[in-house]
Amino acid sequence: MKVCGLTGGVGMGKSTAADFFKMRGAKVVDTDELARQLVQPGKPALAEIKKIFGNKIISAAGQLHRNQLAKIIFSDPVARQKLEAILHPPIREAWLAQIEAWRGENCSLAIVVIPLLYETRAEAHFEKVICAACSPKSQDERLRARGWHSEQIEQRIAAQMPVEQKIARSNFVIWTEGNLSSHAAQVEGILEKL
Repeated sequence: MKVCGLTGGVGMGKSTAADFFKMRGAKVVDTDELARQLVQPGKPALAEIKKIFGNKIISAAGQLHRNQLAKIIFSDPVARQKLEAILHPPIREAWLAQIEAWRGENCSLAIVVIPLLYETRAEAHFEKVICAACSPKSQDERLRARGWHSEQIEQRIAAQMPVEQKIARSNFVIWTEGNLSSHAAQVEGILEKL
């Protein structure tokens, strides 16, 4: 089984690329989804986050106020490091366990979507790394379409390695500027090389 990492900047098309790989039979695990599972009510990670960041980030129903937490961590690098120290180890444990489970199923290709792949030094776990990327203009338009304002966009981009560095370190790049068929064709090309 080939194991590949899929990374890229925020709003640059990682999820769409992952969907194309899935449609072509690859097994895909997304670390953002794993993070969401880890902070469900009753989970130890949520209790730890509450202990550090206080009740203001927990709703009356016991759910994590993701936007409240984002405001804190993207304006304070120390707070972001504290959150990453809570979440990154169990997230890595979960995707490594998923890869092992797929090995037992004789899968041919596994893709792990990790926005902070290089930042968390995860590249050693992958045979190849694929980077989804687009122009800063497209990235800005996509993030504004999510309802984000300039400060939110700047903070999130600043919290990640510049995409140019990710591109330079990756084995393959999917340029997500064009239409979806162009995106799909690039995924096909990568699959052929893998």
